[in-house]
Amino acid sequence: MATNDEQLAELYDAQNLWAADDDFFLEFVNQQSASRVLDLGCGTGRLTLALAAAGHQVYGVDPDSGALAAARRKPGAEQVTWIEGTSAQIPELAFDSAVMTAHVAQHITDQAGWQQTLRDLHRALRPGGRLAFDSRNPEARAWETWNPEQTRETQQLSDGYLLESWLESEPVADGLVNLTEYRILPDGSTETQSSALVFRSAERLTADLEAAGFSVEQIYGGWQREPVAGNRELIVLARS
Repeated sequence: MATNDEQLAELYDAQNLWAADDDFFLEFVNQQSASRVLDLGCGTGRLTLALAAAGHQVYGVDPDSGALAAARRKPGAEQVTWIEGTSAQIPELAFDSAVMTAHVAQHITDQAGWQQTLRDLHRALRPGGRLAFDSRNPEARAWETWNPEQTRETQQLSDGYLLESWLESEPVADGLVNLTEYRILPDGSTETQSSALVFRSAERLTADLEAAGFSVEQIYGGWQREPVAGNRELIVLARS
């Protein structure tokens, strides 16, 4: 027995409800009405659909076919252009703004791939176009809270499937952290899903963006625009 793509997408949505980060990115895009927006790493489309409902022309790009299938099943999905792929598949359009949310930037662990992603985003934006994304502040050491005691939870899916899950993490080197999600399935078996995240400092993010042609306007430490020092987030605003 194993969870399928539809169940995993539902589990993700149950674990990641609309929150302050979504409010921040929606407000960021809404600063320009009826704009053309790129949501890179759109996942199951929580923010993507809200941007379209706000009157923007939205393109959602993600390499996860299961997540995109879930996004396409949601109300309002027909208003979004969904593209399966990475930044390499961004269409040749002059976007007014681009967002990468839910810490998707940390999943691009290869430095060469990260630099190419930033170059692709710079290419996709019109001159003066805006980019916003979030990344966890390495100084806050969030990975230390990713343990069974602090992350264990149980979710019941719409098909009655009951899942108990928790996280475990292991720092490696050069800002890399290995993350494993454990899930106890209804038959008592254990399923695991592993990934890696990279924690980049504000200084490193700034240097990477400038190398790709961006100018960094602001980096906040929280969703109420708090300073970086002592806070958990790095919320980056840049222009092409």
